Amino acid sequence: MNDIYITRSTAVAARELGGEMMIMSATDSTLFSLNETATLIWQAADGKTSLAEIVEHRICQEYHVEPELAYQDAAELVEELARLGILLLSEQPVRNAQLEVMQ
Repeated sequence: MNDIYITRSTAVAARELGGEMMIMSATDSTLFSLNETATLIWQAADGKTSLAEIVEHRICQEYHVEPELAYQDAAELVEELARLGILLLSEQPVRNAQLEVMQ
């Protein structure tokens, strides 16, 4: 199975307010509020760290969940956030500003 690398979209503005990550789309001004797990993923979305690593080192450590289940849930979450334009997905680590977005 190919892993997913994620990076934050440049078409959004984000701010943590009172422990909540608020994200606004620059294209249509839609406002999103991320839960704690989505916030962990957002904060780790550097394009160089795989989703499997984020799950293993951040989510499993924080929530004491099984890696397989956590990965499945995280993959569904990042696919939804990518569909909304919040995250960008790649099959390879992202170097600099260049990104090969998964189709």
